[in-house]
Amino acid sequence: MAYLAAYLEEDGLPLEGMPVWRTRRGEPRPLTYWAARRIFQRACEALGSNWTLHDLRHTAAKRMARDPELKLREVQTILRHTHISTTELYTAVGLDDLLDKLGAHYARPVQPVSWPTQYAADDIEAVFGAGQ
Repeated sequence: MAYLAAYLEEDGLPLEGMPVWRTRRGEPRPLTYWAARRIFQRACEALGSNWTLHDLRHTAAKRMARDPELKLREVQTILRHTHISTTELYTAVGLDDLLDKLGAHYARPVQPVSWPTQYAADDIEAVFGAGQ
């Protein structure tokens, strides 16, 4: 949001009916995909990275699909996917998420094992072994 605020502060609010993102050279006009792509390519060249605008779309899609406040149908609409199965691809659990959940699991205290009182301790030991 800070970048958008700085952009709008420098270039001003768009005229009614004009898009927020517009060219900065010459007469203001909507920023096309190809112009934005070229801007991003130049930034990547300067940084020595190889990201694309489509990579940003994938990142945004993953974040939206994992947001509990957004329904998958809403994400589908935002992304303009024809089929929900395309949007569902972004719900796959990522390795970072799995590692975080696994770390949280092992950080929790171990719950003591308890058995219903109707089972005899000798039977439980015979089935599950000593120390249960």
